[in-house]
Amino acid sequence: MRTEATKRVKLVFDLLDADGNGVLESDDFDLMASRVIDAAPDSDEAAKDAMVAAFRRYWATLSAELDVDNDGRLTFEEYSACVLSPERFDPTVGDFAESLAALGDPDGDGLIERPAFMALMEAIGFERANVDTLFDAFEPTEDDRVKVTTWVVGIKDYYSPDKSGIPGDHLVGTKAA
Repeated sequence: MRTEATKRVKLVFDLLDADGNGVLESDDFDLMASRVIDAAPDSDEAAKDAMVAAFRRYWATLSAELDVDNDGRLTFEEYSACVLSPERFDPTVGDFAESLAALGDPDGDGLIERPAFMALMEAIGFERANVDTLFDAFEPTEDDRVKVTTWVVGIKDYYSPDKSGIPGDHLVGTKAA
């Protein structure tokens, strides 16, 4: 596994630990879903419901696959195994990526405006400066929008253990060369 992937996984673990108690639990995913939904007031109920469902599926998949001691909690050690077996999580990550990107595209034109992108990523907990740099790395249009498909691919790449030098590396503060 690449060093960049380890940094990305650690950051996501810390962000998903929405209550900050050092482990992932079902409530963390409900809390995170609520924060993300609140950051998308212009999205319709179907998109919001899909996002909530994606967070719940994310937790259910992680819990079923990684909770080795069946205590309803995931430590970082348990969670980091998702990077070692990405094929087990590809459908879940894909569902999450598509739901998040759709939430950022309330008018359904296939493009996400910077303010919507920033709001969603900051609701997840990413640092504003890093999110802004990520958006720029996605090569926005002249009217400052990125393609939904670009963001979906970017999210999927973020969870790939063999990827480096990807736009998502900006979220950990510096892009790997």
